[in-house]
Amino acid sequence: MEAIYKLSANEIDSNLISSIKKLFGQKEITITITSEPDETTYLTMNPANEKHLLDNIVAEPVIKFSGDEFKSYVEKL
Repeated sequence: MEAIYKLSANEIDSNLISSIKKLFGQKEITITITSEPDETTYLTMNPANEKHLLDNIVAEPVIKFSGDEFKSYVEKL
Protein backbone atom coordinates (compact mmCIF):
# COMPACT_ATOMS: atom_id res chain seq x y z
CA MET A 1 0.00 0.00 0.00
CA GLU A 2 1.16 3.52 -0.73
CA ALA A 3 -0.15 6.90 0.37
CA ILE A 4 1.09 10.34 -0.65
CA TYR A 5 0.38 13.35 1.53
CA LYS A 6 1.06 16.79 0.03
CA LEU A 7 0.99 19.53 2.62
CA SER A 8 2.89 22.46 4.08
CA ALA A 9 5.36 21.72 6.83
CA ASN A 10 3.29 23.78 9.25
CA GLU A 11 0.34 21.42 8.68
CA ILE A 12 2.17 18.46 10.20
CA ASP A 13 0.54 17.69 13.52
CA SER A 14 -0.57 14.80 15.70
CA ASN A 15 -3.67 14.28 13.51
CA LEU A 16 -1.42 13.44 10.54
CA ILE A 17 0.53 10.93 12.61
CA SER A 18 -2.72 9.40 13.87
CA SER A 19 -4.10 9.03 10.34
CA ILE A 20 -0.88 7.33 9.18
CA LYS A 21 -1.08 4.93 12.13
CA LYS A 22 -4.72 4.12 11.36
CA LEU A 23 -4.02 3.62 7.67
CA PHE A 24 -1.01 1.33 8.07
CA GLY A 25 -1.67 -0.32 11.43
CA GLN A 26 1.24 -2.47 12.57
CA LYS A 27 2.96 -2.56 9.14
CA GLU A 28 6.51 -1.31 8.78
CA ILE A 29 6.56 1.96 6.82
CA THR A 30 9.11 4.28 5.27
CA ILE A 31 8.62 8.03 5.50
CA THR A 32 10.39 10.16 2.89
CA ILE A 33 10.16 13.94 3.03
CA THR A 34 10.91 16.11 0.00
CA SER A 35 10.20 19.72 -0.80
CA GLU A 36 8.78 20.99 -4.06
CA PRO A 37 10.98 23.44 -5.99
CA ASP A 38 9.56 26.92 -6.42
CA GLU A 39 8.07 27.77 -9.81
CA THR A 40 11.17 29.56 -11.12
CA THR A 41 13.46 26.71 -10.14
CA TYR A 42 11.10 24.17 -11.69
CA LEU A 43 10.85 26.10 -14.97
CA THR A 44 14.61 26.49 -15.29
CA MET A 45 15.51 22.86 -14.50
CA ASN A 46 15.36 22.06 -18.22
CA PRO A 47 18.18 23.93 -20.06
CA ALA A 48 16.09 24.40 -23.22
CA ASN A 49 13.22 25.85 -21.21
CA GLU A 50 15.60 28.13 -19.31
CA LYS A 51 17.04 29.43 -22.60
CA HIS A 52 13.55 30.04 -23.96
CA LEU A 53 12.57 31.99 -20.82
CA LEU A 54 15.75 34.08 -20.81
CA ASP A 55 15.42 34.83 -24.54
CA ASN A 56 11.88 36.07 -23.96
CA ILE A 57 12.97 38.26 -21.06
CA VAL A 58 15.65 39.85 -23.24
CA ALA A 59 13.10 40.41 -26.04
CA GLU A 60 10.77 42.41 -23.77
CA PRO A 61 10.69 46.08 -24.71
CA VAL A 62 12.40 48.44 -22.28
CA ILE A 63 10.75 51.75 -21.50
CA LYS A 64 12.71 54.42 -19.62
CA PHE A 65 11.29 57.59 -18.13
CA SER A 66 11.98 60.03 -15.35
CA GLY A 67 10.14 60.19 -12.05
CA ASP A 68 8.07 63.13 -13.27
CA GLU A 69 7.18 61.31 -16.48
CA PHE A 70 6.10 58.29 -14.42
CA LYS A 71 3.97 60.46 -12.15
CA SER A 72 2.32 62.06 -15.18
CA TYR A 73 1.69 58.66 -16.73
CA VAL A 74 0.10 57.34 -13.52
CA GLU A 75 -2.14 60.41 -13.25
CA LYS A 76 -3.45 59.74 -16.77
CA LEU A 77 -4.45 56.21 -15.76
